[in-house]
Amino acid sequence: MQPSAPPDSNQHNVETEVPEVPEVLPGPVPVEPSAATSLAASIERARDHLLSLQREDGHWCAELEGDSILESEYLLLLHFLGRTHETRARKAAEYVRRQQLPDGGWGIYPGGPAEVSASVKAYFVLKLQGDDPEAPHMRRARERILELGGIEATNTYTKTYLAIFGQVPWSACPAIPPEIILLPRWFYFDIYEMSSWSRAIFVPLSIVWAYKPLCPVPEGTDIQELYASPGSRLKVSDVQTSGRNLALGQRSWRRLFFTVDRLLKMFERLRLLPLRDKAIRKAEAWIRKRLEKSDGLGAIFPSIVNTVVAFRCIGHDTDDPAIAHSLAELEKLEIEDGETLHLQPCLSPVWDTAQAIASLSAAGVDRDHPALRRAAGWLLDKEVRQPGDWQVRLPEVEPSGWYFEYANELYPDCDDTAEVLTALTLVDLADADAPHAQEARHRALRWLLAMQNDDGGWAAFDKGCDKHILTLVPFADHNAMIDPSCEDITGRSLETLTQEGFTLQDPVMARAVKFLEDRQQEDGTWYGRWGANYIYGTWLALWGLHRAGVDLSRQRYRRSVTWLKSCQNPDGGWGESLRSYDEPELKGVGPSTASQTSWAVLGLIAAGELESEAVRRGVGYLLRTQEPEGTWDDKHWTGTGFPKVFYLRYHYYDDYFPLLALAVYRNRLGGDRHATGHAMGPSTVDKTGTAPLHLTSSNGHRRGPVE
Repeated sequence: MQPSAPPDSNQHNVETEVPEVPEVLPGPVPVEPSAATSLAASIERARDHLLSLQREDGHWCAELEGDSILESEYLLLLHFLGRTHETRARKAAEYVRRQQLPDGGWGIYPGGPAEVSASVKAYFVLKLQGDDPEAPHMRRARERILELGGIEATNTYTKTYLAIFGQVPWSACPAIPPEIILLPRWFYFDIYEMSSWSRAIFVPLSIVWAYKPLCPVPEGTDIQELYASPGSRLKVSDVQTSGRNLALGQRSWRRLFFTVDRLLKMFERLRLLPLRDKAIRKAEAWIRKRLEKSDGLGAIFPSIVNTVVAFRCIGHDTDDPAIAHSLAELEKLEIEDGETLHLQPCLSPVWDTAQAIASLSAAGVDRDHPALRRAAGWLLDKEVRQPGDWQVRLPEVEPSGWYFEYANELYPDCDDTAEVLTALTLVDLADADAPHAQEARHRALRWLLAMQNDDGGWAAFDKGCDKHILTLVPFADHNAMIDPSCEDITGRSLETLTQEGFTLQDPVMARAVKFLEDRQQEDGTWYGRWGANYIYGTWLALWGLHRAGVDLSRQRYRRSVTWLKSCQNPDGGWGESLRSYDEPELKGVGPSTASQTSWAVLGLIAAGELESEAVRRGVGYLLRTQEPEGTWDDKHWTGTGFPKVFYLRYHYYDDYFPLLALAVYRNRLGGDRHATGHAMGPSTVDKTGTAPLHLTSSNGHRRGPVE
C-alpha cells in the first residue's frame, strides 16, 4: 500500500479534485421523493452488506490495521527465536519494504511523515533479512534516518529492542527494574498507577531489562551506520527523553527521575540487588495469571512479544505453556496476502459487534431479527465474570463489563461496556435468554457507574489512573503511561446511562456533563482520545449531551456547530488527519472520509442542525461515495491507539458508521426527534440496583482483586 500525501495544512481540500456532482438531497426538508428514494436505497444496500459480514456464531470482526512496527518487531522476535528462515519472515519483510515512503523512511500512518523509530527498526530487519545496505531503497532509508536524528532519536522501546541485538548499549535504555512489582499499594508509584496497557508491556519488559540478553546478529548486519554522531556515547537523556518544552516544575521532576535512573544502574553494577530474584518470580507469576482466559498478555501485540522474550530470558523453552500460548496468539494476528504478511495489533470482535448492532437497529432491522439475537447472545457470552486489575481500586465491586477482543477477561473497558450495554437495549431476546440479559445489564451498569472518576469522566480500563507526573519518567515516551478520563468515552457513557433511564437530575449524569463542559475547548471542540481526533471527540460529546437532555442551543455549543461547519470540505465531507495530534492547528483538516463525515453529521444532528445545508451536503457526500455493494472505502486511518505514537485503521468503520449516520438522518426526517436506532425511553433495569459501592457477588461473597 502506498501511503497518500499529507493534506495541505492551509486549506480544507481533499487530495484529488472531486468532480462537481449535483446534491443528492437538494432543498429544505422534507426532501424530494427521488432523494428520499436514493437515501432509502443507500441505507438498504449498506444494511444488507453489513449483515452479510456477520460470522456464523453472530459476531462481527474486521481487520485492525497498524503500521510497519508490528512487522518489524515480529521479525526481530523471529530472529531472537532463530526462525528467520520461515516463509512468514520472508513475507513480513516484503510487507515492510512495500511500506517505505518515497523519502526513504517509514511512517506510522498513511500520509504521515517518516518517523525515526519505525524507520530504524524497518532498516534493521531488512538488513537482517539480507537486503544489501547499498541497494537504492536502503541508501534512501539510511539518509532519511540520519536526517531524523539517527538511533539517538529513537524511543525507549526501540532502544530496548536494539540493545537485545547489541546495537545500542543497555546503559542507553531507561531502567525498568522488576522490583517495581514489589512496591506496595500505598507507595506513590507502583505498577497499578500505570495504564493497563503500559502495565502489560512493562512487567515482561522489566524481566528483559533485568537479564539484559544479547542476541548476536550475523556479520555485516549491524546498523552502526545509523548513528547520527558516530563514536558518541549514547545516553538515556538523548532527544526523545530530553525533557524539552517542559515547565519548570516538570523539569525538576524529570531531573529527579533521571537521577533515580542513574542510581538504579549503579546498584546494578554493584550487584546490590537483594530482591531481584523475588521480583522476577513475582513478575513471572503475575504474567502467567493474566494469560488465563486471554488472547495473550493484555491481548495486545507488544505485551505478547515481550512475554515471549521475557520467558526465554528466564530460561523457559518454547514449549513452555506461556510461550507456546503467546506464539499461537501472535499467529492469529497474522494476515497473509500473496507475497506479503502483516500483523494486527489485536482483534476487535466485541467492539465491531456492538457497533454493528447499533447501526443495524438504526437502519430499521427488527429488534427480534435472528441476526441481532445471535449477536446479542454472542456478546452476553463475553461478559466478564472474574476479578481483574481494575479491582485493585474497586475491590468490593462485582466483576462485569466487556473487553475489546475475543478473550481478555481481566481487562474489561468502559468504552466497550458502554457500547455493549446500549446495543443490548436494542434487541428483544427470546424469552429463555431475557433473564440472563437482564442480570448481565444490571451487573455491567453497576460496574460502569463504579468506574466513573472523581472528575466526572470515564477512562478506558482503570479508575483514578491519572498521576500526570508519571508521564515524565524516562521510559514513558510511548505517550500513554496513564489512563485519565477522556471526553469521547464520557460522551458515550452519557448516552448509555440515558438509555438505561438516568436523567440530568441524577448526580452521576450531572458530574459527567460538568466534566465535558470543563473539557470543552475555546473553539467548541473536544479532544478525541480513541478516534481521530477533534471530529471524533466533538461528535461523541455532543451526542452524549444531546441524549442526556442538555440544551445544545446555548452559546458554548453553538461554537461546536460553527467549528464543525467551518471544517467541512468542498466535496461535502469531513476529514481530519492524524497529524492534528502533533499539530493542533490542523484540527479538522484532512481529506474526507466516510467515517469522519458520519461523525460530523451525527454531531450536527445532535446539535439541532438536521435541516442545515452542512448536514445535507454531508449526507450527499455519503450517498455519492457509496460503493455499489453498499460499503465505503476509507483510505485514511481514523483510529487511535496511542496519540502521536500508534494509530489504527478499523476496516469496518466505513461500513457501520455511514449506515448509522444515514439511518439517523432518515429517522429524524420522519419526525422522531429522538430516533437514533436506540430503544426509546428507559430500560427495564431498576435504578435502585445500580449503586456502585459495597457490592457483593451473586453468592454473597465479596470479590477481591486478582492476585
